[in-house]
Amino acid sequence: MLKFLLPVDGSDTSVKAVGEFIKLIGWYKEVPEIHLLNVQYPLRGNVPMFIDKESIDLYYQEEGLKELRPARELLERAGIACRFHITAGTPPDMILRYAEEIDCDQIIMGPRGLGAVKGILLGSVASRIMQLATIPVLLIK
Repeated sequence: MLKFLLPVDGSDTSVKAVGEFIKLIGWYKEVPEIHLLNVQYPLRGNVPMFIDKESIDLYYQEEGLKELRPARELLERAGIACRFHITAGTPPDMILRYAEEIDCDQIIMGPRGLGAVKGILLGSVASRIMQLATIPVLLIK
């Protein structure tokens, strides 16, 4: 069975990519195993010195669940089962590491162009994934 990783951050772009992917699911002979991944940015500064690890992990889980909710609901409405994961770190690094750890066949994500030429440029995360991934990456606009 094919295994796909869909990184989502709760943004309109990532939710739209999941919705568009659902429309393309018929491309595949069988429904692939879907893994949603949310990457939380690590807390900055001295915060970890004053808050215990359990509280920080709980914060990451709560925020990750909020950001995963729209994508999970779209997949659920389409009758597509998924697994979801939440981690903390630099998004491109964590996405690539996770794809390798679970032996994914493809990464599917939405490009997120920011800046003056928004429609032309890829977001920095998508760009980095495209440069470093050793498996196919499907960008859905």
